[in-house]
Amino acid sequence: MSRKAGGRTPAGRTPGGRTLSRRPQLSDEVAAHVRGLIMSGGVRPGDFVRLDETAAELGVSVTPVREALLTLRGEGLVELVPHRGYVVAPLSRADIHDLFWLQGQIAEQLAIRATPAVTPQVLGEMRDAKDRLAKAVANADAAQVENLEFGFHRLLNRLADANKLSWFLLGALRYTPTHLYSSDPQWGESAIASHEKLIAALEAGDAEEAGRITRAHFADGAERLLAHLERVGIWD
Repeated sequence: MSRKAGGRTPAGRTPGGRTLSRRPQLSDEVAAHVRGLIMSGGVRPGDFVRLDETAAELGVSVTPVREALLTLRGEGLVELVPHRGYVVAPLSRADIHDLFWLQGQIAEQLAIRATPAVTPQVLGEMRDAKDRLAKAVANADAAQVENLEFGFHRLLNRLADANKLSWFLLGALRYTPTHLYSSDPQWGESAIASHEKLIAALEAGDAEEAGRITRAHFADGAERLLAHLERVGIWD
């Protein structure tokens, strides 16, 4: 690729340090890797994503890279330039706001619907997840932070009895460069505080407040990503 966040990554590893395994859905993993680079500013609008170079970086063949770029083209993240290859498509500030607005709207509805179904057992599980997240943040364990953050919200979302909304949220979350957040201790502290407020609202049975806190969590994510992209000069 023309540019990479934080320099070259070892073959077969993502920026977060995870190894890409050789499974039938390898093209999906490659797509997630490139998608994360695009959304975090590791490659910028106008940069070419080279098949051979990307395959060599990730330690895979050209085939899953080609399939991944076809997927990303369908998502509007890259464009095909005849006789030249794939180039990163324009990404605006409004695009970032829209993505997180959509995530926040869906997550808010899930929280509202889930609130009446919350039990003392679920609250206990959420408190435990929040405490484990705090330890992971303190230990700067980005991979664990990422897993625990996802697991915390999954505890609530599964109570909403809204499979389609959950599916749409999962699809929208693909565009969040999670490694930027999980490696940021300031975001970690903010997430812990947000989780504490959310648990309190759920315990009180206040669905509206639970939804508001959840939506604010995503609005905060948008502002942090925009600030990061400004710092790396993606719109210079």
